[in-house]
Amino acid sequence: MRMEPMQEMTSRERVLAALHRQPVDRTPVCNPTSVATVELMDLVDAPFPQANRDPELMARLAATGYTELGFDSIMPVFTIIQESSALGCLIQWEQKDNWPTVRMSEPIWKTVDDIVIPADLLTHQDTRCVLEAIRILRREYGDEVAIIGKTMGPWSMAYHTFGVEAFLLMSLDDPDQVKRILDKLKVATIDFGLAQIEAGADALTLPDHATGDLVSGEYYQRYLRDLHIEFAQRITCPIILHICGRTVDRMEYIAQTGMAAFHFDSKNQPDESIGIVGDRISLVGNINNPETLYSRDEEVVAAEVIKNLDAGVQLIGPECAIPLQTSIENLKAIPQTVRDWHKAR
Repeated sequence: MRMEPMQEMTSRERVLAALHRQPVDRTPVCNPTSVATVELMDLVDAPFPQANRDPELMARLAATGYTELGFDSIMPVFTIIQESSALGCLIQWEQKDNWPTVRMSEPIWKTVDDIVIPADLLTHQDTRCVLEAIRILRREYGDEVAIIGKTMGPWSMAYHTFGVEAFLLMSLDDPDQVKRILDKLKVATIDFGLAQIEAGADALTLPDHATGDLVSGEYYQRYLRDLHIEFAQRITCPIILHICGRTVDRMEYIAQTGMAAFHFDSKNQPDESIGIVGDRISLVGNINNPETLYSRDEEVVAAEVIKNLDAGVQLIGPECAIPLQTSIENLKAIPQTVRDWHKAR
């Protein structure tokens, strides 16, 4: 007996269904992190660094992921500096062809007692910009497309505020203080996340850079799993956890958090990753950025998309924020390949 095809979904319905591991009319194309490029900045006259600090420009540039590239989501937070800027970190703003960065060589805190979450965390220019951009996008696109916000995890904010080397050394020498630091910083993660939901975000990316290049899976279990369980319980929308690098050694723990999805790196094979997490958490990814999207052609992009689709990855997209010089044609190849793959089945 022939099954009737599903009724066509909106992009928003498609993304939210996939995040909840529910049936979809086709696999959504989703960007939990930035797909802004210099070419798109020029197309809509919304360049860096201004598009990181002006909500109208931020919304205009972010919308191109949907209007020009054909993705099913819009994610307006192009950088990882917003909360850290509001906390008092020094920011290197750069020019159009580079992302703003936190000056981690100039940390602002040395011990847990130095931590102060400022009263203006949500009204500082850089956090307020995100909230207003989400409101603009929700007014403009209604229920048509999924709007994804971003709130940084406490491990990432600790790198920014204490410095990477100092914080990692502290994790070896004084684990109790590290746990207290994470517990204090989680307030910023939760408060900024909830404010974005109130502004209109459908889901949140939560980058917490306990990357496979720097810390082990055992570290993730010791310091972050329980915090991430708390985030999944207290933040009232689907959360997409983002951790770069080879992470199969912590995927079992990540699958236990109750988060909706894990945005995984191309250093992890899709079939191996699906085999670990099963149906406990959706996977988003994992098209390689430097070697594929930036350096190769549409055929190579399509081959990686198909590899993820064949493995059963629930949402397809780049593995992380894409290089700003990535070609639009390579990015368009992602949704086109997804559509072609589904038509052929």
